[in-house]
Amino acid sequence: MLIQFQREKCIGCNYCVEVCPERWQMSRRDGKSVLLGGKLKRNMVQVEVGEHERDANEKAAEICPVKIIRVSP
Repeated sequence: MLIQFQREKCIGCNYCVEVCPERWQMSRRDGKSVLLGGKLKRNMVQVEVGEHERDANEKAAEICPVKIIRVSP
């Protein structure tokens, strides 16, 4: 499963961290979310994770007010 994140568009709402703190955290430097384990590829931060993380990350994508998180099989 692949998680993709457009970090430059993040508004720092913290919702992703609240529903999935194992994979997300807030940066003290700029107040935006950080996708833990993610690597920058083009304009997206992405990471491959196991199926066991699907539910929490789909919830994070769903509640993101700027819709910048994508979870794909």
